Amino acid sequence: MTPLTEIRTRRAHLMARAAVERERFSLQIKVWEAPLALLDKSVAAAGYVRRHPQWMIAAVLLLAILRPKRAISWARNGLIAWRSWRWISETLRNLALRRPA
Repeated sequence: MTPLTEIRTRRAHLMARAAVERERFSLQIKVWEAPLALLDKSVAAAGYVRRHPQWMIAAVLLLAILRPKRAISWARNGLIAWRSWRWISETLRNLALRRPA
């Protein structure tokens, strides 16, 4: 077998192997298509709310007007969650600073 024939045979084998690997990868990535699409939509919605905060304010005001008890309950729970988050993050930060390098 000539060197050129060996190269062509090896190239054909590698091309076939690459095609099989591409097919396997496309099947594996299909599983992530729906969750990533949902994540993309969520990021786009968060960006929209960030660019147009008046809609969020209007929704909160509407909730407060229509369901004041529920709004107060949500506000209380939100305050508790926010304080808890601050306490946890501060505690973790202090622990990280105490740890010797």
